[in-house]
Amino acid sequence: MTVIEEMRRTHPAAGTSDALARCIQACLECAQACTACADACLAEEMVAELRTCIRRNADCADVCDTTARVLTRLTGENAATLRAVLEACRVACAQCAEECEQHADMHEHCRVCAEACRRCEQACAEALAAL
Repeated sequence: MTVIEEMRRTHPAAGTSDALARCIQACLECAQACTACADACLAEEMVAELRTCIRRNADCADVCDTTARVLTRLTGENAATLRAVLEACRVACAQCAEECEQHADMHEHCRVCAEACRRCEQACAEALAAL
């Protein structure tokens, strides 16, 4: 059992769907992958060509982190806010994955990041469907 699942299970207001719990985990993993990918891009010789990738990584990491934090709070649920943050995260992940996929053949870290972004994009779509 993950910490996310255990906290959800022990929370007095627990009642969120498994899709939301999976989305929280995907968001946290994606934020980490994007942060690491941006850092790896900065270490590449061709850093100037990776500016857009670095920016998309930074944006996606911030949006994923915020989404995970909002979804983690179980009290005072606001469905409209949840939908908005999930949709923003889904879009940020799609854009970041698209950019990283362009560099994946040359940079392994971009391939790993793109895959994490696609998983998070899917998890956000599933969480939106579960609301």
